[in-house]
Amino acid sequence: MQQGETISAIATAPGAGGIGVIRISGAQALTVADRVFRAANGRKLAELPARQVVYGHAVDAAGEVIDEVMAIVMRAPHSYTCEDVVELQAHGSNVALRQILRLTWQAGARQAERGEFTKRAFLNGRLDISQARAVMDIIQAPTEYSLRMAEGHLAGYFSGKIQQLQNGIMDMTAQLEAAIDFPEDGVEEATGEEIRTQTGKLRQAIAQLLHTAHTGRILKDGLMTAIVGKPNVGKSSLLNALLREERAIVTDIPGTTRDAIEEYAEVGGVPLRIIDTAGIRATDDVVEQMGVEKAKEYVSRATLVLALFDGSRPLAAEDEEILALLSGKTALLLLTKADLPAVTTAEQLQARVPEEKVLTLSTRTGAGLDELGDWVHDFAWADEIVGEEGGFVSDEQQAETLRQADAQLAAALATLDSGMGLDCVSIDLRAAWEKLGELTGRTVREDLLDEIFSRFCIGK
Repeated sequence: MQQGETISAIATAPGAGGIGVIRISGAQALTVADRVFRAANGRKLAELPARQVVYGHAVDAAGEVIDEVMAIVMRAPHSYTCEDVVELQAHGSNVALRQILRLTWQAGARQAERGEFTKRAFLNGRLDISQARAVMDIIQAPTEYSLRMAEGHLAGYFSGKIQQLQNGIMDMTAQLEAAIDFPEDGVEEATGEEIRTQTGKLRQAIAQLLHTAHTGRILKDGLMTAIVGKPNVGKSSLLNALLREERAIVTDIPGTTRDAIEEYAEVGGVPLRIIDTAGIRATDDVVEQMGVEKAKEYVSRATLVLALFDGSRPLAAEDEEILALLSGKTALLLLTKADLPAVTTAEQLQARVPEEKVLTLSTRTGAGLDELGDWVHDFAWADEIVGEEGGFVSDEQQAETLRQADAQLAAALATLDSGMGLDCVSIDLRAAWEKLGELTGRTVREDLLDEIFSRFCIGK
């Protein structure tokens, strides 16, 4: 990527719509736009002040009109990329947008790479890495809580916590260097004890951040949840109830679901990646057997298992097999068909698995669905505080970087304990500082930057 070049791309999602936007960014953005856009008042965009919206048309080299267009001028550094930016708002026609985009290339721009607009915003100092990643998280946020977390990252709440950690390390490094440069009786020992105390506090702060990773990953990626049970226990009915639509076929015929159905649903404000599996039972049907084996595989991979048992019938051999599958898993046991006379009670089922939570519900009447949502919410949030999600660790990459920084701080303590010099401790502390810098981009590697921005769409 050559940052000096002017780039352009369609910034809106593909498909027909009321409006489509083409974004142009770079030193020649106004020149490129003026070769494509003709204002109704005859003025050039380059002559206009910033933050002006102008009506006109997109035209080709022969002067033929492509579409009506509104042009928005944003001058550096007051734009998304901190460069001159022009956005051309046309009708949301794929044909028209692609024609206009090609005209911008003919006028001197080039096709933007994936995430290049946001990468330029980072390179020009408008965003740090955590904020840049939050841009895509906002676009893809599946729930209100997910959106809050992403907006908090974009606002810099998470980066602020990392900056505080780095500032603490820099303060300790300054103490060490002062003690090394001006050795006096007792100063080195006192400095070592102070470093030990401050390092312990920093490690505790990192541990608190890592504790949020459980909820943060769920909010961002969804909680992988497997619905499991014997045939006709109500798995597909539960899926439909959670989705609030008739997604899965529901019949009285056993074995209707033969393959896994995967959907996203918001339950208790938590995004669930739900897999409705085939009913677990012994069968001679080869296709159904494959579905049963796949169901068992999904149970082993799921973070949460919703295990269904028919309350209107006694527990059977299939139910016993399902209970065995739950060993070592986080599971919520759901006693279904609460609208029918109870044969198996919640107390009986709870006695079998005292370590798991049991709820009764009826997808026909909706009874128990609110309690299910409350349980999922509490499980996802653990003891985190609603409203502080803007400072949560949002993915495994951030968590691993924090763990590596903590390991460097632990190494600093080990160096102190071994009686090695303060200059060796300083090396460990600087390594921790640099590792934390990867979370904000202050010390990030170029290959990591490329990997992060390659996940973006082209127009962002």
